[in-house]
Amino acid sequence: MPERVTPEIRIDQLTGLRSILAPGRAERPEAFAPPQAVPAADAAETCPFCEGREDRTPPEVWADRAGGGPPDAPGWSQRSVPNLYPALSGELDDSAPSARESGLSSAADPLTGSSRASGQQLFGSAPAVGSHEVIVNAPAHRDRLIDLGEAGIAASVAAWRERIAAHADASYVHLIVNEGPLAGASLEHSHAQLYALPFVPATVARERERFTAYHERTMGSHLLEDLIVEEVRRRERLVAVDAEAVLFCPWASRSPFELRLAPRSRERRFENDDRGAAMLTTALRALEGVFGATPQLNLWVRTAPRGSDEFHWHLDLVPRLATKAGFELGTGVDINVYPPERAAADLRGVLADRGQD
Repeated sequence: MPERVTPEIRIDQLTGLRSILAPGRAERPEAFAPPQAVPAADAAETCPFCEGREDRTPPEVWADRAGGGPPDAPGWSQRSVPNLYPALSGELDDSAPSARESGLSSAADPLTGSSRASGQQLFGSAPAVGSHEVIVNAPAHRDRLIDLGEAGIAASVAAWRERIAAHADASYVHLIVNEGPLAGASLEHSHAQLYALPFVPATVARERERFTAYHERTMGSHLLEDLIVEEVRRRERLVAVDAEAVLFCPWASRSPFELRLAPRSRERRFENDDRGAAMLTTALRALEGVFGATPQLNLWVRTAPRGSDEFHWHLDLVPRLATKAGFELGTGVDINVYPPERAAADLRGVLADRGQD
């Protein structure tokens, strides 16, 4: 097996944005091969995430076994293991100057110094410490979350919350689901990935700052809570609403049929809530209704960074229907050819046809 290289965090000198260099992930089978569909029967026969093949993964760190039983054995409903090709490695250490950075700045950033940086300082880096887990959503081989059914989706969401809560010492915990090769999935069996980061990503830090600024400017109101009230009132981008959560296409959607799910009243942390699983099922069924099957997609959970007082968790879901080209990659500005109002109307229509409006 090739020698594993420790991941590290680097900061672009011009933009200030972080990248994680994780050379070990290049050792994944077919890491640079064009996406190709694997016959379902073949994938199921070799899948390391299926029940009964626990010896093909790293030793589990957590599992839900209602009937009890030893680790790394059958009988689980959801199971979490370290990623075999981690983007993060090593324990968080509060003594390190770059550990658990809570905002946009970093000890490794050459622009934080008070004087002209030396050549060495211009190329500073920091260890990419933290945890990178895989959370297997079900013991049976299922390719998509929607194939788990409403109860299976609810159990998966509960497992995600359990694992996020287990990393409360991280600066930020990012949980994702990739479905399909275009979305970056290398294994078909439905699973989530969790990254317990030693820093707050710039995108999350900016969102946190906007939540805080709005709260202060309005003398106590909450940004996403007010936004939800308006989206429900206007209904232009609203897809569905129930007693727990709301589903809508964001005003500035970056790509066609982008969806945002949020609890109707403010809760900072996804892991401290129990709402939203039923609405996630609704979101997947709506996409299935429009496209005939759920498209390949990326999903991520936005929960409050460590120590944040003003936040409102939400879940974002982005179908992979468009490709970013030179304009989007070079400017960071996305061009969306399908307005969110039109997408929401399409999604509402299929839910109405199914009696879920």
